[in-house]
Amino acid sequence: MSYQILVLLAPLITVPYVARVLGSHGVGVNSYTNSWITFFLLLGQMGIALYGNREIAYHRDNKLDRSKIFWEIEILQALTIMFAYVVFLIFLFRFSHAQRPFFLIQSLLIVAGGLDVSWYFMGMEDFKKTVLRNAVIKIVSIALIFALVKGPDDLGRYILLLGMSQVVGNLTLWPYLKESVQFIKISILRPFKHFYPALLLFIPTITTQVYLVVNRIMLGRLDSIIAAGQFDYADKITKLVLAVVTATGSVMLPHIAHKFADGDVRGIRQSLYNSFDFVTALAVPMMFGLAAISTSFAPWFLGNEFAPTAKIMFIESPAIVLIAWSNVTGTQYLMPVNRVKEFTASVAVGAAVNIVCNLFLIEVFGANGAALATVISEFVVTALQIYFIRTTIRRRQLFKYTWKYIVSGGVMFIVVYRLNSMMHMNLTNLIIQVIIGSIIYIICIFFTGAPIIAQLKNFVSKK
Repeated sequence: MSYQILVLLAPLITVPYVARVLGSHGVGVNSYTNSWITFFLLLGQMGIALYGNREIAYHRDNKLDRSKIFWEIEILQALTIMFAYVVFLIFLFRFSHAQRPFFLIQSLLIVAGGLDVSWYFMGMEDFKKTVLRNAVIKIVSIALIFALVKGPDDLGRYILLLGMSQVVGNLTLWPYLKESVQFIKISILRPFKHFYPALLLFIPTITTQVYLVVNRIMLGRLDSIIAAGQFDYADKITKLVLAVVTATGSVMLPHIAHKFADGDVRGIRQSLYNSFDFVTALAVPMMFGLAAISTSFAPWFLGNEFAPTAKIMFIESPAIVLIAWSNVTGTQYLMPVNRVKEFTASVAVGAAVNIVCNLFLIEVFGANGAALATVISEFVVTALQIYFIRTTIRRRQLFKYTWKYIVSGGVMFIVVYRLNSMMHMNLTNLIIQVIIGSIIYIICIFFTGAPIIAQLKNFVSKK
């Protein structure tokens, strides 16, 4: 979570600067080209990161087994990334013209994907190395953006900085493998035995990314590049707030997978109940808080050129809670216990709903329609996953105390929304609104007796 807070703060520092320096057109070009590159990166990664995370968690107590699995999966990843890059080059020189230089620079992200071994350390539940590495790279890249990106003509330089930070960041993890992984003879490695199970995870991985990518591509086609950029920033701010909540997914996946390998069914259920309550306690105030300040926050934070982003943020804010819930039911339960088919079905249906809704809503409401389509599709995903776990997880237990957080968040929203309409937006007033909103929420959940209070007391007493 400490790293996710850094991830949250980094764009809070760079986004206002980049939005003003590059302008809405530059932001839109970056968003549009990055959306396409994401598809090729997903093709190359092919679900390997999630699969590798889970497999390492299953075998982490045996150094020989996990070393063999690591090298097999890494060889497979290198081959699939090379294939994806060839497909990208074919696309680039057959279909792309105006934005070709930016596509080429963005392709550094595909290269970075081939060098990524963070899934190994996540499977080992060794988050310190990835967090420290990412933190240093993130700070250096922020400094370079301010030093080197000065105007609209520096769009290529900005994209290059983002791509190189990924490449360098992924390279810095490799030296740590020496302590944990031993070399295995190539003759006994069987990388392609992992292809099919990784491919099964590729389907939910790429369909999950539809929510992040297809909205921007369809906006660029059906509306305008500027609308794509406005939606992109609204979506980024919403997802950045969410990042603090979904940090639990990265931690819980290998944790639940290890419990599953040990046959600890009761431990899995209790961990999920606690995790669901935890993410609800965090996601609900974030949803209400973002909605309450969005009207004046967007034009102040991004500039008047991005004023329409305010309404997009307001409409999309419920996705924070929906994604937080599906993170528990999907990433923290269905994935680690190897119920991939149900997880795949939920995100595939959600992706289809997202595309269909976009076709109708973007034409009528533009970027606001894309935001509404996102909320609808996330609701479908969450509802399906909750339906799938009905026989193994007690749904009443999951939602038993949710009303306490909703009521507390609603009270906070009324107060903060009123304060936001009365106060001129600046950094000091924003901090005041956040502090007052947090205090009101904490007081409300304390008086309603929300379970998160008992969890916190138990955590503190243990420490």
